[in-house]
Formats: sequence, structure tokens, C-alpha cells
Amino acid sequence: MTKGKVSQFILEHYKHFNAASLVDAAKEYEVQLDTGNKMMVTLAGAMSTAELGKSLAEMIRQDKVHVITCTGANLEEDVFNLVAHKHYKRIPNYRDLSPAEEKDLLDNHYNRVTDTCIPEAEAMRAIEDHLYKVWKDADEKGESYFPHQYFYKILLSGELKGQYQIDPKDSWLLAAAEKNLPIIVPGWEDSTCGNFFASYCIEKDIVPATMKSGIQYMMYLAKWYEENTKDRGVGFFQIGGGIAGDFPICVVPMLHQDLEREVPMWSYFCQISDSTTSYGSYSGAVPNEKITWGKLLPETPRYVIESDATIVAPLIFAYVLGW
Repeated sequence: MTKGKVSQFILEHYKHFNAASLVDAAKEYEVQLDTGNKMMVTLAGAMSTAELGKSLAEMIRQDKVHVITCTGANLEEDVFNLVAHKHYKRIPNYRDLSPAEEKDLLDNHYNRVTDTCIPEAEAMRAIEDHLYKVWKDADEKGESYFPHQYFYKILLSGELKGQYQIDPKDSWLLAAAEKNLPIIVPGWEDSTCGNFFASYCIEKDIVPATMKSGIQYMMYLAKWYEENTKDRGVGFFQIGGGIAGDFPICVVPMLHQDLEREVPMWSYFCQISDSTTSYGSYSGAVPNEKITWGKLLPETPRYVIESDATIVAPLIFAYVLGW
């Protein structure tokens, strides 16, 4: 593949330290794909609100991402941005806000994510109505689906098309829905839409079993991993830390140690994180620690890029895409 100007700039100027790690990780990502391995991308933090879809969606369309694990917030916030982007409020001086100014944002129904405020009415409540319909329909039929599958239903139905406020090609979740990409959403309850769902359950309008659980997600991932590592490997590209990274990487030691099944370990590991190495921190643990937990082999290519993922991830994706 002939590399574009962004990739050429990276190769020319990114020679040392975290910049060099970025290049090494990007090159090995390509090697993994070229040898037929698949790749999991995990999304922590507020990557959807940071509009990572501008590069991630194309990675999905070009089959350079094969499975995603994300937080409930990243799942829903991509759709919030899709239908309400023009109503978002940017706060460039967010570091200088007083508690009174933060309260003023709350009173005006703006929920702040660093420098970006998500409008409650235009984003969250607008999507709630669409989700409620598919939740209630499944509930009345006695059916049960994963959180991401309900989002797929409303996206693929086309009912949101008239509300799009960004180019739909920049929505990674829409790209994933069109590919029926496997998505894992551990701890989905810790999200705005998860709170919506819980409120309906508390009011006895919907039964909790209408939503499949985290245990079922682990079962789903275990089956997917076994099927996709029969003759190839699966790499692990982790953005941030937390449950989005910890939950899926554990599928390998579970298959080995608890089910005593023969599967290969992850074939590649890269983490983008600004969490410094510290005592007892999962996000700040060096990859070598994962060897002791049976997740990686000593020879597994592994990289840590200690930087802002909103800067690093688009650059790596650009390199892999040849931009």
C-alpha cells in the first residue's frame, strides 16, 4: 500500500519515545492484519464524544477492526453525536470553570465531558424514546438482546436518518451495525441509557431479563474467540483502561484455566494510556504483568504509548488505512 501524507509525516518525524512506540505499534498492527489475524479494539474514556468515529468508522468498513469492546458511554455517545451534534456546546476554558458555572451548565441541561457538553433533551432524551420502543417490544414478546443489538435495531431501521447532524460515515456504531460487527459492552448499566433501562425496571414497566447481562457477554465473547482463533490469532488494541480493557482480555485465561480449552493467547497487545505506572493500577500496569495472568506470551508483540488517545489513536488508524 502506498502511504499517504499523514503516514509519511509520521514515518519522517516520529522517531523517539512515545512517538516511536506509536510507529512500532502501527507497523505491527499492519503485520497482524497481513498475516490474517483479527483485531479487537477496546474503547474506554469518552472516545465517541471525542469523535473517534471519523477514523474508526473507516477502519471498521475496511475490515481492519473485527470486534469492539466498549463502555456503555461510548456505545450511546456515538449515537448522541450522530443526532445532536449541532446542539453540543464546546467549553475551551473548561479548566477555569467555577462550581457555580458548572451548576449553570447543569441547570441548562448540559452534561460536560471535559471540553464538550452533551445536551440532554436533543441527545439523551431523544434517543431514549427510540430505545424504549425496541425494549418494550422485546419485553412484550419475551425476547432478550444485548445492549448493542438494541442500538443496531434503531440504526438499521432508518428511523433516525432524518435526525442526523453529522455525516453518517463518521459514526463508528453505524458502520459497525452495517457490518453486524460483534460488540462487547461490559458494565453497560453504568451509562445514561443503562440508567434509563433500570428506571423502567424499577417501575415494573420492563423486566430486567429483556437485557442480556455481562455474563452472557463473556459467554458470547468466549464463543467468538474460540471460533476466530482456530487457525489465526486475535490482537488486542486497547484505548484507555478500566473495564473496557480488563473484561475482554480475561477471556483467554478463563478459557485456559477454568474451561481447560486450548486456544492461543492474544497475538498482539497495544495500549494507549495517559495513566502512569503506579501501585495496584490496572490501567497503569505494564504489559509484562499480563504474562503472569496468562493473557500474553513472553514473545507477544506489546506496546504502551503514554499519551492522549484522542491524538494517538487517529494517527495509528490513519497509518493502517494508508492515509
